[in-house]
Amino acid sequence: METFAVIVVSFLGLLLVALAGAVWWITRRVDGQFFDSDEVRIHFTDEGVGPPVVLLHGFAVNADLNWRLPGVLGALTPDYRVVAMDLRGHGRSDKPHESARYGEAMANDVVELLDHLGIGKAHVVGYSLGGIIALKLATTQPDRLLSAAPLGAGWENPADSAFLGAMDGIARALESGSGVPPLAASLDGTREAPGFLHTTWVKIVTRYLNDGRALAAMVRGLRGLTVEHEDLARIRIPVCSIVGTRDALKLGVEAMVGVVPDHTVVFIEGADHLAAIRSPLLRDSLREFLTAHAGGKETP
Repeated sequence: METFAVIVVSFLGLLLVALAGAVWWITRRVDGQFFDSDEVRIHFTDEGVGPPVVLLHGFAVNADLNWRLPGVLGALTPDYRVVAMDLRGHGRSDKPHESARYGEAMANDVVELLDHLGIGKAHVVGYSLGGIIALKLATTQPDRLLSAAPLGAGWENPADSAFLGAMDGIARALESGSGVPPLAASLDGTREAPGFLHTTWVKIVTRYLNDGRALAAMVRGLRGLTVEHEDLARIRIPVCSIVGTRDALKLGVEAMVGVVPDHTVVFIEGADHLAAIRSPLLRDSLREFLTAHAGGKETP
């Protein structure tokens, strides 16, 4: 019995160490800088030398978790000036609790950051929520973008999107503190349900690692980032979509095919929303797209 007890205690000790390591891995941050955008303090890092690339992370995570840990940021910094910001409501940035402080204001933050850094034009790369913002900027601020790469995200019809229609229920879940499942999970019978790891991950980050009221306000303001279908055809900068074939948001990418004039599309076979960002194919395809559309030197 003593031996068994020792084994159990040892196992529990190792489990606690592993959990502590996982928490550290998830929450560790790289110190950056701050600037004010419409009285909201925004955190960002600025690394590397070359044509500027702005990275916009996904819902309920932060710049390091979305871009640094999967190796995307490190793959870009040898050849690009990479600016990775924490979106308002996330990470080290301020977290307003009013929905009016989100929506299009999140796209405006990117322009304000470019102005703050003296950058005339930049490639804007976003994942999930960040991809929605990148697509918005492609239609509203094309003169400030060298290209737009909405990854793990596509076009959602403002009039009848099941994804957008689910936002009120998601906001209520966030406000209750219960956490939420993936945003687009099985919203309309054509969307594939996410796996257990994806569901568990989203539950954890929305319930324990974020300000639920701020996320709820952001969700309620999401319609301010929508794009009309006719605006897609007017996009005059290169656009790159990279998405997993098992990603619930793949339908939005498919809706853009044949509509956006200069549109590169890469599907990552078998990847869901959580796995695609870690794929070497995403990193390689993004670098190839950026190289093809370098757009010259940074504008002071």
